[in-house]
Amino acid sequence: MDGIRETLAGLPWWVKWVAIPLLVLFVFGGVITSILGALIGFAFKLLLFVGLVAGLVFLVKKFGGSSAKSSSREW
Repeated sequence: MDGIRETLAGLPWWVKWVAIPLLVLFVFGGVITSILGALIGFAFKLLLFVGLVAGLVFLVKKFGGSSAKSSSREW
């Protein structure tokens, strides 16, 4: 680890802060975008699921009314 720090210490600032990050994005950009896409897709599906369940609960409470209460007494 000290060897890497010594090597980076001798480089100009633009290599450390511009060139190396651009190389990382170039080499690993596909992996980074796939992971971010999967995480965003999962978050969207999770929010969609929560919204649909909330809507279903709302509809059952609003329109279920007395039938939902009578069926709960039967159990």
